[in-house]
Amino acid sequence: MDGKEVFLQIYDEAIVRDGADKLRAYLLHSDFFDAPASIRYHSNVAGGLCAHSVNVYRRLLQLLQQERADAYPSEGALRETAAICGLLHDVCKIGFYRPDFRNVKEDGVWVRKPCYVRDEAYPFGHGEKSVFLISRYLRLTAEEAMAINWHMGGFDARARGGDHSISEAFGKYPLAVLLHVADLEATYLDEKRG
Repeated sequence: MDGKEVFLQIYDEAIVRDGADKLRAYLLHSDFFDAPASIRYHSNVAGGLCAHSVNVYRRLLQLLQQERADAYPSEGALRETAAICGLLHDVCKIGFYRPDFRNVKEDGVWVRKPCYVRDEAYPFGHGEKSVFLISRYLRLTAEEAMAINWHMGGFDARARGGDHSISEAFGKYPLAVLLHVADLEATYLDEKRG
């Protein structure tokens, strides 16, 4: 199975909330399955965003089963939260990168190589943009919204700028901590950095 098929299988099995079908259609009509996860760091290839999202889901599911299983009324509810947060945390990257070319020197000769460049169509932020886009289709719990909003942890521009809300969110919402950890594990342990 390719990455898109794996993503959709997890999505279809785990996410049963009202609006899941409309969000799925939105993803299918976007560049989500073709886009990179980044242009310089992890999964910076076509399809990297989808692959990264599956990796984060798997890491988050494992963390939730180890750390928070008792916080969910059923295994299905736990899996749905893991799928919503893991698979969808980076939907903010839809329409964010576009293919381009750059000149690279190889053996003393300039060669034109394909690459991606940032070309954000809707500059709304990062985690907060994902929450906004998902919320157009699905009703998120407060903890899911908080986790997706702060999934970048200390890398979030708001945290680097001195906003202390992230600390408060991590203190009140354990899922936010676990999603950030799952994102880090997927990025640094599962994926090739460019």
